[in-house]
Amino acid sequence: MTPDQYCQDKAAKSGSSFYYSFMFLPPEQRQAIVALYAFCREVDDVVDECSDPTLAQTKLAWWRLEIDNLFKDVPTHPVTQALQTAIQGYNLPQEHFLEIIDGMEMDLSQFSYPSFKDLSLYCYRVASVVGLMAAEIFGFKERQTLKYAHNLGMAFQLTNILRDVAEDSQRGRIYLPLDELERFGVSSDDILNFNNSDNVKQLMAFQAQRCHEYYDKAFALLPETDRYSQRTGIIMAAIYQATLREIERDGLNVLRERVSLTPIRKLWIAWRTARAEKKRFKRLPK
Repeated sequence: MTPDQYCQDKAAKSGSSFYYSFMFLPPEQRQAIVALYAFCREVDDVVDECSDPTLAQTKLAWWRLEIDNLFKDVPTHPVTQALQTAIQGYNLPQEHFLEIIDGMEMDLSQFSYPSFKDLSLYCYRVASVVGLMAAEIFGFKERQTLKYAHNLGMAFQLTNILRDVAEDSQRGRIYLPLDELERFGVSSDDILNFNNSDNVKQLMAFQAQRCHEYYDKAFALLPETDRYSQRTGIIMAAIYQATLREIERDGLNVLRERVSLTPIRKLWIAWRTARAEKKRFKRLPK
């Protein structure tokens, strides 16, 4: 198995919404974004699959060294070997890879966040930084597109947090800001014990509204001239926003079940969005 095949297999097995958006990219960009995504999955799996925090810390320390190897052009892991082409072709700073690891490392010691400001740092590291690198791979002319990518990454991560409240609570983690729980009269135990009260639903509605605001903010910042080159992110957003709407249609019962779209629906949304963006691009004045 080649490094690229390893990354492709890693991305495909994840079942992530991101994978469906990658299908519409040219081969060179697809290779780069799949390799980047595989890296994110590898370090995320360290935290999710290691029950021993010390062992997880050791593995993340190994990944830090491996990123150093990558930028010294001597990578040893299939993912970093695949990333060699990406860092040669695109502006993907070493610091960004290390920031992603920093974000994953936060999960080993921090199981809740006092405020949204504290949570924002986590979201920036594990999602917005990935968005910034993805924007570099997709290509842009206007620097403002990076602000779009930052906010879109925030929107994705906040949607994940809302969708995965129950799953995260089973691991003893609460990503919803604690001061917001208090504002809505919800205790940590309500979340950890799946107490789906009216107060909890109001709290979740507040979180959902914040997600919508970040999507709106992101797209308000995306210059029309860069929209087609960034269409992969737009496809991702369409899938994520459909998931968010399903959560709302389901009555925000995120403590009872995890809402997910079927693969065929994700593929349909991806195809429909890609087609719409192509038509929009053709209408631009030349």
